[in-house]
Amino acid sequence: MLLFVGLGNPGAKYARNRHNVGFMAVNEIARRHGFAPWRRRFQGETSEGTLERERVILLKPTTYMNDSGRAVQEAANFFKLGMGAVTVFQDELELPPGKVRVKIGGGIAGHNGLRSISSHIGNDYRRVRLGIGHPGVKELVHHHVLSDFARTDDAWVAALCEAVADNAGQLATGHDSTFQNRVHLAMQGKGFFDVRETDAE
Repeated sequence: MLLFVGLGNPGAKYARNRHNVGFMAVNEIARRHGFAPWRRRFQGETSEGTLERERVILLKPTTYMNDSGRAVQEAANFFKLGMGAVTVFQDELELPPGKVRVKIGGGIAGHNGLRSISSHIGNDYRRVRLGIGHPGVKELVHHHVLSDFARTDDAWVAALCEAVADNAGQLATGHDSTFQNRVHLAMQGKGFFDVRETDAE
């Protein structure tokens, strides 16, 4: 069994925020793979289904970003899952919009959701880093992540979530580099990137 966690803040007010792209990604996984209806538990919302014959629990914490670790710890403890079974989908300032990187462990780069999760379950879980771009000035970061995507961003955000969902089975079976490359090629095929990148972290 695997736990896929989307990070974001609950409620309509935050639904289109850049900080909520993790929620958007797991919503699309649930939709495209016919997962069960969402239900409230573990201080969040969960949906269950299978990817490549692996049972997967999707979790969207409803504790707000800064306390995401409480929901993740509760779900992981209930299902007796170690860090190796946890994958977190997060917004990433340090990647250009639409780019994806997968890594296990590492720093949290000031991300409050990751900080909370690491403090509750440890640091060696998998992160799927979904690029939202950096505003260029440190003082604008808070406003940037808590602002809505522009309407001009809708096409690449939708394409990114679709590519993540289409290839989520690669994550479920541990093929992180294949997942990363397929997402990139899907985005490139839709005209969002010009140069193929195959480096994995």
